[in-house]
Amino acid sequence: MTNWTSICEVKARLQKDWEKGRFLRAYLTGEDLFPLRISLKHPSGSKLNENFAEVRIWAETLVNELPGQGQAGITLEYQEVVNRVVGRNQIPVAVQVADLPALLRYIKCETSFKKFESACRQVLSLFAELREWLAANPFTVIENSENWSRLLSVCSWLLAHPKPEIYLRQLDLPGIDTKFIETHRKVLSELLDTVLPPESINAGARGVSGFEARYGFYTRPVQVRFRILDASMAIAGLTDLQIRIDEFARLQLPLQKVFVTENEINGLVFPEVAGAIVIFGLGYGLDRLSGIDWLKQLNIIYWGDIDTHGFAMLDQMRSYFSQTKSMLMNRDTLLSHRQFWGFEPKQTARELPRLDATESALYQDLLTGTCAPSLRLEQERISYSIVLNTIRQS
Repeated sequence: MTNWTSICEVKARLQKDWEKGRFLRAYLTGEDLFPLRISLKHPSGSKLNENFAEVRIWAETLVNELPGQGQAGITLEYQEVVNRVVGRNQIPVAVQVADLPALLRYIKCETSFKKFESACRQVLSLFAELREWLAANPFTVIENSENWSRLLSVCSWLLAHPKPEIYLRQLDLPGIDTKFIETHRKVLSELLDTVLPPESINAGARGVSGFEARYGFYTRPVQVRFRILDASMAIAGLTDLQIRIDEFARLQLPLQKVFVTENEINGLVFPEVAGAIVIFGLGYGLDRLSGIDWLKQLNIIYWGDIDTHGFAMLDQMRSYFSQTKSMLMNRDTLLSHRQFWGFEPKQTARELPRLDATESALYQDLLTGTCAPSLRLEQERISYSIVLNTIRQS
């Protein structure tokens, strides 16, 4: 069986080079690829007489399968091969592509190239510095062929209005709404990182989720939910509130104690406690409390699950407020609720230096599976009467 190159294999190679962006990059950078020569695996002269009939069929097939039989800028290159039995013969040794138009016709990519060419012309007329990005991302350029006027409009506006300090919803440009920007944040980020000066970019904000912060737009406000457990401190009659963290930092109530619990329903069923509030539903978002200065002056009681992540959050809370005490996160509570034990799918095993001796011992037992492998006691499974008694005693 022969392994001589077929026209299908030549076309597949050209298609692969197209998909790698080779021809689009060359067009943009000015690299001269044409005439492009693709060598063929072909029979040697010494073997010609052994496979002469097959060689003739192979060569004729190459000719017949060329577009327009070589009249469309795709031609065969021949080499004379001499064999003592069959004499002198012209054998195809390469395919030559005359120029880019011939290539585009052959692999049927003329429409895609026109989109690329038009987009590059449009982009470079405004931002010559994007040439390298265009060359590195040719198919992103084509995919956004209908969007370039709007993408460039956003870039131009931000160049003229760096760090605008408005919400995306307030950006008022023709044909551009919030949804358009949100859908195209990735490509916009790559463009803006190139065209904007470094001082207009918040380098600490990264990724699609950091788009607003990176380019100086207002981000969705971080909020905190809490309940006032003392009716005498209700705010305009309200006791269950969710407010911006910066407003929470300015809260002025005659508080003595703050409870923090991870589980939302536990926050909702917390009993009345004089001079207290309960903050709930933060999970690992405890860091949003770190800048609340008035919390440093109060008694703080943290209640989380009895599992490795619960103790990790207790340790995190103490990194902000060293006076934090734990509630119902002890061995007695765990052992008295054996029938409600569950499984923690993925434990954390990092060092938790802010746990006290008894908490640390229980944390180590959870890690080693002393009582049960990957043990968890979720806080909402603890007897409500025990919760009430513990809160009253606190």
